Amino acid sequence: MMKKILYIGSEVMPFAATGGLGDVLGSLPAAIKSKEKGNADIRVVLPLYGTVSEEWRSRMKDEAVFNVQLCWRNLYCGVKSIVKDDVTYYFIDNEYYFKRSALYGFYDDGERFAYFCKAVMEMMINLEFYPDIIHANDWQAAMTVVYLNTKYRYISGFENTKSVYTIHNIEYQGKFGFSTLSDIFDMGPEYYSLMRYDDCINLMKAAIECADKVSTVSPTYAQEIKTPEYSHGLHYVLEQNSHKLTGILNGIDYDYYNPAKDPVIFKNYDRRGISGAKPQNKVEFQKEYALPERKDVPLLAIISRLATHKGLDLVEEIAYNLVDNNDIQLVILGKGEQRYESFFAELERNRHDKVRSVLLYDRDLSKKIYAAADFFIMPSKSEPCGLSQMIASRYGAVPIVRQTGGLYDSIKNCEIIDGEISGNGFAFGDYSSYALYEKIGEALSLWQDKPTFRKLVAKVMGTDFSWNNSASKYMEMYNSL
Repeated sequence: MMKKILYIGSEVMPFAATGGLGDVLGSLPAAIKSKEKGNADIRVVLPLYGTVSEEWRSRMKDEAVFNVQLCWRNLYCGVKSIVKDDVTYYFIDNEYYFKRSALYGFYDDGERFAYFCKAVMEMMINLEFYPDIIHANDWQAAMTVVYLNTKYRYISGFENTKSVYTIHNIEYQGKFGFSTLSDIFDMGPEYYSLMRYDDCINLMKAAIECADKVSTVSPTYAQEIKTPEYSHGLHYVLEQNSHKLTGILNGIDYDYYNPAKDPVIFKNYDRRGISGAKPQNKVEFQKEYALPERKDVPLLAIISRLATHKGLDLVEEIAYNLVDNNDIQLVILGKGEQRYESFFAELERNRHDKVRSVLLYDRDLSKKIYAAADFFIMPSKSEPCGLSQMIASRYGAVPIVRQTGGLYDSIKNCEIIDGEISGNGFAFGDYSSYALYEKIGEALSLWQDKPTFRKLVAKVMGTDFSWNNSASKYMEMYNSL
């Protein structure tokens, strides 16, 4: 019997994305479809944001028009679709809520995504598509799981629908004041205890309670979030629901992130082109960003949202010492907290012959940097999964990471015994600038041994971070339902 699965999320590559969630929803559904071949009907739904390009809009097919009742509001909803890689992508159209300059960060985000979740439930009825499983992601999609269990379970078609809820980052839980319960989320007072947590409405908590399965994006993170240090207050709920909880490591799209065919980078290469084409990517990047053009200097890269939990306070503590006492170049790409934007801009001004700070979000430029870099630094304080260390590995930039969450699951520390290399990067445990500096020093020492370093880069590039293994684990979880 064909399995029907509907993925629900607030962003999906390549239509609209700001981070890892968009990457996952842009590649996991297609990986599931490919693995299951003709045995699965895979669909995905997201808002039709104003930022979705005209190129995609021109390919969309009109599917349905109906009204959505949300509390006292009676709201227009259009549904459009695109089929890509044998996966159907639906777009929820309401210009009042979604035709804006960005995906998030508005005063009415709670109302926008309450509408989105209610519209998704109504879409299934209007299209007469009743999935075996709805798979909701993060707080923006949490209410679909809640609505399924509280308002739609007894509507014909939904009797056997199961739900999976994935936590991509537990820090962002969807917290709102009590006045929103009925006025925004259309939930009566009988659901007060379900929706309430820690003196507010908490959408993630409600979804955890309602879902048949709860997953996170790495096995280690699934254990970490049951502790106060990582849970942002939700450890009690997760302990109570630990029988539902599983961790499955994310993968990356091997077609999109492929240095052998990537049209964005300066020169294509694979594991056999490390000694030639990869240094050429470095020199071309140096030329483009007016750094001294040297193949014989290790290039270290940081590509990250500039936030403390990404470990950038550790980088801040060692940056001048690292640059002044080592023959290296350092490039930083990202934007975020003003503190770090200011620090890295000043670091470039003061060490202009060695440092470039590019304070923006640019996916194409990130791939050029991965291709140019010898090492990739990711010393996160917490990291649910992390995709950057996987992308860096794919492009042969050896990761230097802290052992937490998905970084612990994906990168094992390099050791060389009798000429044999174990591990696929450099990893440290203590959250300290000393531990980070020491591990970078270890990596730079190995860089001097060119034959061994080339072997390590080839091993790193050969690590399988595709969706093959993870897609199988998702299917095991779905089948268990």
